[in-house]
Amino acid sequence: MITVSEWTGEDALLLRSVKRESVREFAQRLGIDPRTVTYWKNNPSSVCRPGTQQILDMALTQCTAEEQEAFRVRLAALHGETALGEAVAARPAPCMVVSHKFLPVYLGGTRTAPLYAAGTLRPSGPGGLEQRLLPGRHRSAHSSTVHVYACGVVVVHLEEHRRVESLTELAVWRYQSYLKDRVWAGQLLHELLEEHVGSESSAGLAPEYVLSAYELREHSWQGPGLETALQLLTTPSVLVNRQAPENVKPLGPGVEDAKFANGWTQPEAVVFGGGVSRGVAGWSGVAYHPQRDERALTMSEIVALELDTQALWALSSHILHMIEDGKDPVMPEPYGWRYLRGAYSRLTAARPTETAQHRVMREAILATSELPDRLRAAQDALRDGNP
Repeated sequence: MITVSEWTGEDALLLRSVKRESVREFAQRLGIDPRTVTYWKNNPSSVCRPGTQQILDMALTQCTAEEQEAFRVRLAALHGETALGEAVAARPAPCMVVSHKFLPVYLGGTRTAPLYAAGTLRPSGPGGLEQRLLPGRHRSAHSSTVHVYACGVVVVHLEEHRRVESLTELAVWRYQSYLKDRVWAGQLLHELLEEHVGSESSAGLAPEYVLSAYELREHSWQGPGLETALQLLTTPSVLVNRQAPENVKPLGPGVEDAKFANGWTQPEAVVFGGGVSRGVAGWSGVAYHPQRDERALTMSEIVALELDTQALWALSSHILHMIEDGKDPVMPEPYGWRYLRGAYSRLTAARPTETAQHRVMREAILATSELPDRLRAAQDALRDGNP
């Protein structure tokens, strides 16, 4: 996906020429006054306003693959660059990332109630779920927190800063650390329950999975190289051998080089962002790079969405597991089907004050997580059993 770091009138007119649209047609597509297009023609070096930048970002993402390729080649020529120059530069390189890990587990209302009472009140996230915060006590992480949700779910959040020589090195660390992280999280929850409840079994406390979100900070990639890096950060499994989970290894020399050389993409991943930020959402995680901080999404917005997404995933999974075990799904009030319906509506409905970047990010993460479908299935199951 080609990106424009800062749209000028000349860049916008280039997009219009690729679309082969008249001034009026192009203005109508963008939802702007035709006089703005005329202004670009008279002032090609003018920098577009922030709102218009986002509109042009969205228009570019909606172009066909052929139109995007034509725009990429013409844009490179317009700015005195070679279209091949970026491809040659696309290769493995050192980078620094901020890793966010989410470890969710359903404990039930009885066990979470004392933890919830002991936690610090925290503002609700995008899903509108009531939550409180406890310290995570991790010894080496940059920060660690325990998010206790009133509905009976706990999500452990780890923030770790990693500087690596290659994305393969990061992928090996990621999967090797997952086993240790799950054991550590289970032990942490056991200690918290012992502290706030008394004697407590550790059975069922270990999270079933870990989901990662990466913020790419220091790097040297541009254009297609950056796109490939974000794709590989989202789906690092293509770089390693995971047949033995306790001994994850690189697939071999040259694998990462080939991915960069060929511009590898994950077909099921969804790209979000625009000229001021780039992001990729996939089944196993999210990768994000803000290109201009003053206008880009913040990583905290992505983290807030992922916390609620993983909490609702754990809650809906608990309900669906009851059905699979041959039990009638029952949840205590007020966490029945109406609770899930409200969370579903809050997560999927657009907000009047929501920026285009935030909306595209939200839709990408929800689509790749498949949470909306699970919420609907859990909601229907509860409603059928408890009309």
